[in-house]
Amino acid sequence: MNQPNAPLSPLPLPLSRPDGDVRRRVVSGAQLRTHGFTPSRVAERCRPGGGWQLLLPGVYLLQPGPATGEERLHAALLYAGRPVLPAQRHDSAPYGEAMVTGLAALALHGFAAAPPLTSIELIDVLVPRTRRLRSAGFARLVRGHSMPPAEEAGGVPVAPASRALADAVAELDDAALIGRLLTEAVRGGHCEPAALVRELNDARLLDRPHVVSAVDELLAEGRALAEGRLYGLVHDGGLPDPLWNVDLRLPGGPRLGRVDAYWPEQAVAVELDTRAPRHDEDAQWSRYARKREHLERLGITVVHLTPRKLRESPEQQATVVRTALMAAADREPAAYVVVLPR
Repeated sequence: MNQPNAPLSPLPLPLSRPDGDVRRRVVSGAQLRTHGFTPSRVAERCRPGGGWQLLLPGVYLLQPGPATGEERLHAALLYAGRPVLPAQRHDSAPYGEAMVTGLAALALHGFAAAPPLTSIELIDVLVPRTRRLRSAGFARLVRGHSMPPAEEAGGVPVAPASRALADAVAELDDAALIGRLLTEAVRGGHCEPAALVRELNDARLLDRPHVVSAVDELLAEGRALAEGRLYGLVHDGGLPDPLWNVDLRLPGGPRLGRVDAYWPEQAVAVELDTRAPRHDEDAQWSRYARKREHLERLGITVVHLTPRKLRESPEQQATVVRTALMAAADREPAAYVVVLPR
């Protein structure tokens, strides 16, 4: 029979070294039972002087003193991800489908604008909407209609940056902080503006005035970055200089639309897709497709680039544009169009 102060096997608990595995310091009641600790013995160890403490319902820290940020993270995940039955837990997935989201996830993603873990009062944990568990203590459950693929940061599963940002914004009313977080997400390459706006839209946050103003700045920031990368692509790729940001029109006719770069001699246009998701996204995409088809019927080649492609594979995108320019010699001459500066 185990003695109250006997170490558990195979997990030597409690640990005395502060650099030990946090999973040996923060454990669930089910894990303790598998090592022979009855509820009464666990309760005895959690009394003053016993050396253990209850962090969350059914989750214990096997050492005295305040819990660290890392220990609170693991405790929140253990609480939120615990299975209905102890036998359903597997060592390979101790947290089930639960993942850290919100400000805590942003801190783990490395956001400088996010507060440090030690100062975050509530740790948001994303769980499937079918989970019946309630928020408790410092673990705040966020129920998701759809669960994104989890990423790993700081040794724990975290929501992707765009989803974590949407969950953080849902709980924030500090417009300045929201703006800093959104700007850092784009400038730091954590996520594309369109993906982030889509998450905010799905979370029904775009009707909040302080969110709308921050999103407007975000989209302007995202377009400016994409345009800068397009300038760099042309320069670094040794491509001829185009006409930048121009409107195309038929002589004496209607406006054909705006393009980000245009090579009139080759009749090649580049368009950056920085569209933000909207309630009328289908109609918006239809207008975009009609515009592209109209230009191509006039003999103008339209190269479609996304901010993500420009960021992740600029050399490959330069090759795409170069190929379109070289292919112009083999095409029928394009219709004459008027090029106007914007």
